Amino acid sequence: MRVFFNGLVLGLILGAGLGWLAHQRWKQTAVTNSDRFRAEAARAMDAAGEAIYRAGEALRAKAEALNLRPEQIKEELARTGRIVRRQARELTDQVADATVDAATTAAIKSKLAADPELSALSIGVSTSAGRVTLEGKVANESQIAKAVTLALGTERVVDVTAKLQVKPTD
Repeated sequence: MRVFFNGLVLGLILGAGLGWLAHQRWKQTAVTNSDRFRAEAARAMDAAGEAIYRAGEALRAKAEALNLRPEQIKEELARTGRIVRRQARELTDQVADATVDAATTAAIKSKLAADPELSALSIGVSTSAGRVTLEGKVANESQIAKAVTLALGTERVVDVTAKLQVKPTD
């Protein structure tokens, strides 16, 4: 019985010691993990702060480029009563579109001038965003068809509206 009791006490002491050791190791791992998580959180916060700073700088630069500094806004409101700004890209696109439309109009006019049955002087051509309008007077309906066909056969033409009228015969 004594051997049993000594074994039991020794087992309890060993168990308690191993339990304490395991607990110390777990605490150390928890502290290490906690430190690692804190470090990762700090890096994430630094990255977020940097991103916010860059976004603010970009916004300030854009406001500067659009003449939206407070003193400019105050002066413009006093002068005109409103603030109007447009995207530079939008203006560039409008200029490019106008150039393309002018080239399309010129191409159609030259086709009309080259055709012996049609008169480029009596048919007006206007183009907006690839949409062509033909106006004026022609001798007959077949000339309307020919003018529309020539316009539709021109590059970048989306559609054609003919407001051409047949001249009355005297």
